[in-house]
This record gives sequence, structure tokens and C-alpha cells, in this order.
Amino acid sequence: MPRTLIVVLGFLLSGLVGLGAYFLPLFQTAATASAVPRGLPNLNPIQPPSQPFTVLLLGSDDDSKFVPDQLNTQSMILLRVDPATKQATMLSIPRDLWVQLPNQGMGKISWAYRSGGPQGAVDAVESTFKVHIDDYVWIGLNGLVKLIDRLGGVNLQVTNPVMDDYYPADLNASEDPYGYYRVAVLPGATHMDGVHALQYVRSRHGDVRGDFARSERQQQLLLAIKAEASHLNLTDLPALASAFNGEIKTSMGLDRLRSLLTIANEFNGPNVHRVVLVPPYTSEGYAGDQSVVFPDWNRILPLVHQSFP
Repeated sequence: MPRTLIVVLGFLLSGLVGLGAYFLPLFQTAATASAVPRGLPNLNPIQPPSQPFTVLLLGSDDDSKFVPDQLNTQSMILLRVDPATKQATMLSIPRDLWVQLPNQGMGKISWAYRSGGPQGAVDAVESTFKVHIDDYVWIGLNGLVKLIDRLGGVNLQVTNPVMDDYYPADLNASEDPYGYYRVAVLPGATHMDGVHALQYVRSRHGDVRGDFARSERQQQLLLAIKAEASHLNLTDLPALASAFNGEIKTSMGLDRLRSLLTIANEFNGPNVHRVVLVPPYTSEGYAGDQSVVFPDWNRILPLVHQSFP
């Protein structure tokens, strides 16, 4: 079974700046409703958020191999944004983390979405990491590709090359969802379109660090998306919204999404803290006949609670 990772990503919010872009469909109405006739004052200005909040970013492989709405999450990133201090923290959660799932028993944390949808994933993260989550965002494979293409691509500095002879050929419904092909991402500065960016963050073969390295690439892409999304404004959103067709889901309200655009540019490099649960916070092993990642909660919880209440 191919074990892929779709940056939630997936999300384009790498610190939060891509947030607005990820949820473009929700902005379509807002962009129209917020229009003010030229020459008249805006009597209802957008108020930026003032209180910290936490968002769970989710990404799934949603090609034809899978039953719709019965998907695992291949990518999970917990994002904390503090508008007052202009600080953001991204915590990548290993998809194979072996945890107690609410009302299910022990299992991989990625399974929570399959049985309980977005709320199931939220419940699993809240109960195991002892945190509060305000909202979620989910994105599918083609949603990420379309988003990056609509932004004009992203600029990345590749320090860890990718060589994968078994990359899944499953983006298009007309292709064999179980087929594969070879991809290579060479080191150096490069500009990537959506397909190549997905390859960079999704590939899992040929990297001795496995999912840990992939989590780092995901966070790197989110920051790159943030940089491109910083050029967006509300007038851009209706055109971008047409690129998505059920490939993005979120619980975030329209007011919060619009207000995030007002502070997005304030979150950049030094203000974005990136965390990946590499050893000694986790260890790889087996539960029954499957490979899993075991958490060391005595180490993880104090680390997480430094940033996430």
C-alpha cells in the first residue's frame, strides 16, 4: 500500500499566511459582499484577530483507490497563531503515531479521520496531545496542486534531494491508481509548479529518514506558499475560488478567514517555530504486523504545551 503524504497541507498557511488562500471557496461570497461603492467610507472594516487560536491542518490522498470520505490523513500539522506576539508554531504529527483513539482502541492517529471525519481527527489530537483545537482545514491532492498553480508556483531551496522510483501515478482519474513512475528533485534553488511541489513533499521512498524528512519538507512548502499567498487580496479570491471543487474543507468561519489576511504578512521566518517529533520524542517499531511510531509522552507533552494550551 503506497504511504503518501499530501502536505496539507497541507495547508498554505505555514505560519498562517496561506490560510486565506486555502479556503478560497469561502471567500467568494465575502469578496462580493464586502464591496463598497467608490468614494464611500467602509463602515464595517475587517477586524484582525486578537486572541491566540489553534488550527489542525489535515491532508489526505483522495484518489480513486479510496472510498470518498473514508480516508486516512497522510499529513497532520497543528498550527498555533498568536496575533499579539506575532508568533506561530507548526507541529508535525507523524501519521503512524500509535495512540489511543477515542471510542476505537489503539491505532494509528491517521485512522481517526477515516472513521470520524474531520471531527474524529480533531478529537484524536485533542485527547492524545491534551490540547484545545479551535478549527480544522482539510485539503486533497488536486486541491494542493491547483492552489500552487493558481499562485504561480513556489520558490524552494532544496537541501535534501528526492529520488523515488515508486512515486504513485494517481492524480488523474483516467490513470491506473496503483501505477507509479520515477521522480527526482535535485538540490538547489528552484521554482516548482503544483505537480512538482506535491512530488517534493509527498515522496517517501529513497529517503533514509522516511516520514520525518517528509514532515520537514511539508513545513518548508507551507512557508513557500505563505510567501506567495502574501500577495493576495480579497479581489483575487473569486478567481482563485473556481479552482477548487470539494478539495478543501474547513470549519473556519468567514469572518476569521477574512481577518487572517490582515495579519498574514506579519508572520515570517524568525517568528515561525517549526517542530517535528523526531527521536527521542518518538521511536519506530511494530504493533502486531504493522510498522508504527511510538510516542514518548513524558517528552512530547512538555514540549507541546510550551506552545499549545
